[in-house]
Amino acid sequence: MNEAAPPSLGLTTREANTRLKVHGPNTLKGLRSVKWHEILLRQFASTLILILLFAAIVAGILGEFVDAIAIAAIVILNGALGFVQEWRAENTLQALRSLLAETALVFRDGREQKIDVKDVVPGDLVIVEAGDRVPADIVLSQALALRVDEAVLTGESEPVAKVSGQADEDQDKELFMGTSVVHGRGTGLVRATGMQTEFGRIAALTGSVHSEPTSLQRKLGELGRQLGLLAFGLCLLVVVTGVLTGKDLAVLVLTGLSLAVAVVPEGLPAVVTVTLALGATAMTKRRALARRLQAIETLGAASVICTDKTGTLTENKMTVSALWCGGTRVDVTGVGYDPIGVFEVEGAEVDPRTLPSLREALNCGFVCSHAHLEEQNGAWQAIGEPTELALVVAALKAFPSQEMARNLVGEFPFSSERKMMSVIVTVPEGFKVCAKGAPEAILPLCTRMMMGSGAVAMTSSQRSEIQSTYEAFADNGNRVLALAIKTVSGADVPQDEAEADLIFLGLAAIIDPPRTEVPKAVASARRAGIDIVMITGDAPRTAAAIGNSIGLEDVKPIMGEALDAMSSAELTDLLKQGRLFARTTPEHKLRIVECLQDQDAIVAMTGDGVNDAPALRKADIGIAMGIRGTDVSKDVADLVLLDDNFATIVAAIEEGRRQYTNIKKFVRYLLTSNAGEVVAIIGSLIIGGPLIFLPIHILWMNLITDGPTALTLGLEKGESDIMKRPPRHMSDSIIGRDGLFIILIFALYTGTATLFAFYSHLEHGVLYAQTVAFTTMILLEKFSVFAFRSFSEPVYRIGFFSNPLLLLAVTATVALQCAAVYWPPLQAVLSTTGLAWDTWILIIWLVTPVVVVPEILKFVREMLGKREDQKAS
Repeated sequence: MNEAAPPSLGLTTREANTRLKVHGPNTLKGLRSVKWHEILLRQFASTLILILLFAAIVAGILGEFVDAIAIAAIVILNGALGFVQEWRAENTLQALRSLLAETALVFRDGREQKIDVKDVVPGDLVIVEAGDRVPADIVLSQALALRVDEAVLTGESEPVAKVSGQADEDQDKELFMGTSVVHGRGTGLVRATGMQTEFGRIAALTGSVHSEPTSLQRKLGELGRQLGLLAFGLCLLVVVTGVLTGKDLAVLVLTGLSLAVAVVPEGLPAVVTVTLALGATAMTKRRALARRLQAIETLGAASVICTDKTGTLTENKMTVSALWCGGTRVDVTGVGYDPIGVFEVEGAEVDPRTLPSLREALNCGFVCSHAHLEEQNGAWQAIGEPTELALVVAALKAFPSQEMARNLVGEFPFSSERKMMSVIVTVPEGFKVCAKGAPEAILPLCTRMMMGSGAVAMTSSQRSEIQSTYEAFADNGNRVLALAIKTVSGADVPQDEAEADLIFLGLAAIIDPPRTEVPKAVASARRAGIDIVMITGDAPRTAAAIGNSIGLEDVKPIMGEALDAMSSAELTDLLKQGRLFARTTPEHKLRIVECLQDQDAIVAMTGDGVNDAPALRKADIGIAMGIRGTDVSKDVADLVLLDDNFATIVAAIEEGRRQYTNIKKFVRYLLTSNAGEVVAIIGSLIIGGPLIFLPIHILWMNLITDGPTALTLGLEKGESDIMKRPPRHMSDSIIGRDGLFIILIFALYTGTATLFAFYSHLEHGVLYAQTVAFTTMILLEKFSVFAFRSFSEPVYRIGFFSNPLLLLAVTATVALQCAAVYWPPLQAVLSTTGLAWDTWILIIWLVTPVVVVPEILKFVREMLGKREDQKAS
C-alpha cells in the first residue's frame, strides 16, 4: 500500500515505525516504580543515623567492639524496618495502578488492528467506544452519540458530549489521553502522544514541583544536630577538664565516649521507625495506605484539608433523589447502584404502581437508556453512563427486573445540540416513543401532561409550575431530566413526527449524593481546628449544594476564572474564612496550596486526577484515591485512600495525631533517660570518682531496656481530647518548653539518686558500686515511663491496664536486668556482680517517687481544673 494512504485507511506499519522513532513511545516519563535501592538509601538519610554510624566507627577504632557492633546493629535494624514498610506500600501501590489503556484499536495498513498503547503515534487513526480508555490526544473525525468522562483530567463529574471535526468551532471535538468513553463510538486522528498530551503536560508540571521534607523529618534532623553538638561539646569538656586535672588520657577518652553514647539515644531512630510502621499498619486497617512512614505524623498536623468533591465527599454514583410527577413530589430513598429504596410523598411511603404518572416516568427512564445493572456474586455491577444508571436503578427500586424490558425498535440519539434522546419501543398496544433530556429541550415539545386521571392538555400555569420545580431542583445541585412519552403508528416514523406533541410525565432530580459518613467527619475535623477547602472542577451550583449538605454552610463558590483576577493578598483573606472553588485548573490548585503554606498552614491535599498531581506533590501531605486515582496522582502521593472516602482522611488524621503524640512521649522519655545518665556521669566526674557507668552499660540501657519500653509507649491509645485540640504549629518543637522542664526535673532526680546509690556503696568496691548505679538507673528509667503515658490524665483515667504491652515490657526489662546482675554469662559481658537485699531495698525507695509524685501532681492539677471550670460556669 502507498505510504500516503488517506486518513480513512490510517498509517502503514512502515510510516508508523518511522514516526515512533521521531516522537518516541506513547508513555509518560516519571511514571516508574521506585527502585528498591532508592527506598533503602532513604532510610539512612537522617542526622541521628549518621551520628550513630560515626559513634560506631569511633568505638571500633578505640577497640570497643561490642559497643561498635551494638550501635551498627541498631542502625541496620532501623533501616530494615523502614525499608520493609515502604517496599510493602510500593508493592501495594503497584496493584492499584490501572488508569492508562494497555491496548488501542487503530487502522494500520487499511485494516483494524489492536496494538500496544505505547506504539500509538501521531497520525494514527484510532477507534474508541464505550468502556475504552483514550490512548492519546485525538481530534475526532466521526462521533456517534459519543460522551466521555474527563474527571481524571478536569475534575468535572458529568460526561462531556463530543462531536466530529466537521462541527462548529465552539463544539468539543477532542479526546484526551487517560479519559474514559462512557457512551457511543468515535474515530479520530492522534494529535499528540506521551508527554506532548494534556495528560503529559500536567505530569511535567508535577515533576517541576519540589518535594519538601516532612515536619518530623525536619524536627528529628534538628534534634540530631543539637544532640551531635552537645555530645561533641561534652566530650571536649571532659577531655580538657581531665587533662588540666592530670587524669589519664585513656580514661578521659573512655569517659568522653561514655558521655557521647549517653547523650545520643541510640534506640530513638528504630523506635520512631517501628512506631510509624505500626501506625502505618493501623492506618491500612482504616483503609489508608501510607507510602512514606514520615508522612503519617505530618497528616496528624494537618490544619487544612483541600478536598475534591466527586467520589471523595460523594458516592461517585449518580442517584435519583426525587421525581416530580403529576404535580406531586416523590422522594426516593437509597443511594448508589444497589436497587434498594422506597418512594415517599411527604414522608409517607407510596406504591409507585398506584401513581400512573410516576409509574410511566420510571418505565420511560428505564427504556430510554443503554445502561445495565447486573447482579454478580451478590454484588451489583453497573455498566453505562451514570445518569442513565440512576434512572435504571430508580425503576428497579419500583419494579422487579423481570417486569422490565426495553424492546427497542428505533432510536434518535442524544447530541449536544438536541440535549435529548428518544427511543421507539414495542408495547402491547403497538409502538410508543419514550424521550428524556434537558427540561428546556423536552418541555417545548409537550402539549399534554400525565395526571392521575390520564393525559390532559397542558396549561400555562402547569408549565410555570414545571419550570419553578426544575429551578428548585437545580438550585439544590441536582442534574434534572424531563421525561415524556407518545404513542405512534409504527417503528419507522420520522424524528420530527416522533418527538412532536409529547405527553409530559415528570422531572427526575439526579445527584451524586454525599457519603453518609462525610458530614460527621467534617464536623469532627472542624472540632479539631481543621479547615476544609473544597476544590472541584464541577459546576458551582452543584459544588455549593454538596458543600451545604456536608456542613460547609453558607459557603459561596469562587470560580477559577475569578481566582485568576485575585491578588495573593485577596486570596489569602478568602482562605482564612474557608472557601469553595469550582471550575478550577491544575494551576489554580497549586496556587491555593502555595497560598495556604505561605500562611504556615500544614496542607493535606486530596486528588485522583492528573490535574491534581502538581498540588498533591506540593502539599505537605498528598492524598491520592486508590480506586479511581491515576498513576500520576498515586506516584506523587504520600497517602493512598483505599476506599476513596473523605471520612478515612479524618480517621487517618486522628491516627496521625495519636502517633505524633506518642512519638513526643517516647522522645521525651528517651531523652530524659539519657539526660539522667549524663547528669550521673558528669556528677561523678566533678566529684572526681571512678567511672559510674561503663560504655557497655549505657548501650544496654539505651538499646536493650529503653528501646522496648519506649516502643510500647508508642502504642498508647489516643487521649480522649485528641480530636478537640487545635492543630500543632509548624514551628512547635518536638520537645517543647514544658518537655524540656520535665526532662530537666526527671534527669536531675534520676542522676542524683543514681550518684547517691553509687557512692553509698563504693566502699564495697568499684564493680559493686557500678552494678548498683547501673541497676538503679535502669529501674528509675523503667518506672518513670508511667509518668510519660500522659502528663494531663491520671492513671486511673487512662487505665492502668489499657496498654498491657507496656506492662509486659517493663516486667521483661526488669527481669532482664536481674539476669544481668545474677546470671554469670551476662555478668561477664556487662561487668556486673550480684547485689545484696538491703541494696535492693534502697533502690526501691529511690524509685518510688518517680511513680507516685507525678500521679499526685496530675490528680491535684485535675482537681484545680475542675474547680476553675465550676467557677467559670
